Amino acid sequence: MIAPRWSAFGPVLVPAAVAFALLCGAAPVSPQGRDRTTASDETDTQRRSRIRLELAAAYFGDGKLTAALDEVKQALVASPDLPQALNLRGLIYAALGDESLAEESFKRALNLGPNEPDVQHNYGWFLCLRGRYAEAGVMFTRALAAPQYRTPSRTLLAKGVCEARSGSFEAAESTLKRAYEIDAGNPATAMNLADVLRRRGEWERARFYVRRVNDNPDLRNAESLWLAARIERRLGNESLVRALGNQLQSSYPASAETAAFERGAFDE
Repeated sequence: MIAPRWSAFGPVLVPAAVAFALLCGAAPVSPQGRDRTTASDETDTQRRSRIRLELAAAYFGDGKLTAALDEVKQALVASPDLPQALNLRGLIYAALGDESLAEESFKRALNLGPNEPDVQHNYGWFLCLRGRYAEAGVMFTRALAAPQYRTPSRTLLAKGVCEARSGSFEAAESTLKRAYEIDAGNPATAMNLADVLRRRGEWERARFYVRRVNDNPDLRNAESLWLAARIERRLGNESLVRALGNQLQSSYPASAETAAFERGAFDE
């Protein structure tokens, strides 16, 4: 599938306000208009957990994995049974390469919060990256079935890429099309859908989606130009292939995609 820039989805972290509400055992605002959960409703333990979890998420987002792990450990000292903290712990350990502790963290989070779609998404992607495609598919399906799930297009994208990794290109196309229908502006979805269609020999349709990316200068990159060049070559448009190659050479001379173009590796 597409290189990491387009096929990596990052973690689904629980926003601070949602994590706070979960700590307090209440929704931020009830549909019946009951009172909001505010800071005055927090116990000292809940406040400590929330602050530690927010810091851990911030450190993780900055790539400061050791600091993030330290903060999430402190959050778990205050609240040992907090699924959101265990979810983040799993992400951190996965990023550190400790697969055993990562999986143990995700499983504990799911035992405590079996209907947490964010945990299901993250654990599903963890499993997919390790070639455990059937198990990953179960996690993604469970996340997508959760009522009022906030990020279905993100999980559909992950599920579609995972299906493509497993060689199930027909299923991947269907899943990625659903993701595109929900969020047509996501370049990762357009790129991965174009690549799946390329692999299925659907050259005209693949061209449509990759052009949606390349037509936007802010989104265009070496990967999107190279994918377009491979598609245009199959369509017999040699002038476009040369033009795309010139763009690669001028804008991304040191990229792996430019090197592939120069050695003519269109079918690798």
